[in-house]
Amino acid sequence: MSEYSDFVRQYLTVAIFAGVGVGLAAGLLGLGRILRPTRPQEQKYLTYESGVDAVGTAWSQSQIRYYVFALMFVIFDVEAVFIFPWATRLEVYGWFGLVAMGSVIVLLALGLLHAWRKGVIRWA
Repeated sequence: MSEYSDFVRQYLTVAIFAGVGVGLAAGLLGLGRILRPTRPQEQKYLTYESGVDAVGTAWSQSQIRYYVFALMFVIFDVEAVFIFPWATRLEVYGWFGLVAMGSVIVLLALGLLHAWRKGVIRWA
């Protein structure tokens, strides 16, 4: 029975700390709302992009190319996240790790080559 009570006590400790954390965050946000100055001005609520006033409507079409660039950035960023730990522990993984990561890099390089041949990206 003591094992069960220790198990419950550990979860109760986590729940208490989570409650204190949420309460502290809510309390500080509420205190900031009470203490901050409120000076409503119409210029504060205007939409702008990088300090420039917006021109036209918000429903404008963007080229799909920008989304492809963003997706390619995410793909290669995730690749870098996986390559760094692999490179630091290469001696542990041995040949299996080398072949596995080599196949991932070749696959991504083929994807980059395919995007280049399709004209999605152009080297400037």
